[in-house]
Amino acid sequence: MARIMAIDYGSKRVGIAVTDPLQIIATGLTTVHSKDVIDFIKKYVEREEVECIVVGEPKQMNNTPSESARFVDPFVVHLRRTFPKIKVERMDERFTSKMAFQTMIDSGLKKKDRQNKELVDEISATIILQSYMEQMKLK
Repeated sequence: MARIMAIDYGSKRVGIAVTDPLQIIATGLTTVHSKDVIDFIKKYVEREEVECIVVGEPKQMNNTPSESARFVDPFVVHLRRTFPKIKVERMDERFTSKMAFQTMIDSGLKKKDRQNKELVDEISATIILQSYMEQMKLK
């Protein structure tokens, strides 16, 4: 099997998470600058087989696109054009940043470490990936 990659896309930073090749465990991979994310993915897929890229879909509480959708939607189009052989899916990302922050608290990170926005983005991508994997099990 191939890996699944998840992306928490932001205008400045992009959190990235991947599964193991058997698609059992979701793990945070890294955070990269948004301008470097396509190059990072190109290099990653040269080394590892990726069958699907899941991109967090920013929504408001009433299920309408949030303000950041104007950055994410063009990125998804670019992603699909750049990697036509890899399936690109969207996954609701509401509350992932809050869940990531709570995960940091629960794991005992000090306040200074919890202010690391890159870590929040990476954990958010991991939560998006876990949610996607759980949804796939239900299908």
